[in-house]
Amino acid sequence: MKKITELTAELAAPAVAEAGCTIWDVEYVKEGGTWYLRVLLDKEGGVDILDCEAVSRKLSDLLDEADPIEGSYTLEVGSAGAERALKRPSDFRRFLGSPVLVKLYRALDGRKELPGVLEAYDEASGSVTLALGRETLTLAKKDVALVRLRVEF
Repeated sequence: MKKITELTAELAAPAVAEAGCTIWDVEYVKEGGTWYLRVLLDKEGGVDILDCEAVSRKLSDLLDEADPIEGSYTLEVGSAGAERALKRPSDFRRFLGSPVLVKLYRALDGRKELPGVLEAYDEASGSVTLALGRETLTLAKKDVALVRLRVEF
């Protein structure tokens, strides 16, 4: 049986393509006692509210028809955002050379958040290499809680 996120991505694909978008991520998470099914979109030039509305309306009907989720949940369709989390190897490859914020599970030299530039990603090990000013730091996958794009002003 397919995971809820995989099934949702398949159901959403035609509506997402029709809106001129791509699926960045699908999450099915419980927060504060409520289940959320989130579909995060990406589009060259940015996702707007009309894109989200069009996908949400069509996907809601498709989910009602397929009924893959027992119990209640809240469907959210939105933009992946400028400071989106990088999860897949393709995300890391796409954003090499970009400013990122790396959050660590345990502090390193008294810091759990490291702003830097994504220099490399090793797909085999999952390690991330950051440029932190003049120094370069490679972090093992087991130490990294989150890598997120960082917008600089």
